[in-house]
Amino acid sequence: MTLIIILICVFLAVFLMVTLGAKFGKPMTDEQQGKYSKVITVLVFIAIVGAIIKTIL
Repeated sequence: MTLIIILICVFLAVFLMVTLGAKFGKPMTDEQQGKYSKVITVLVFIAIVGAIIKTIL
């Protein structure tokens, strides 16, 4: 029963994020996309290295 409640809450939260994002979201400029792309690439690399280190240790 708990799993069903958690799944309902997750789907409700995703539905709200998509609905509100489509209604109030504004498009990003090319500069913003480039900046976020660089930051996300670095964060993903750090996360992968951290996971490898955690697995080894």
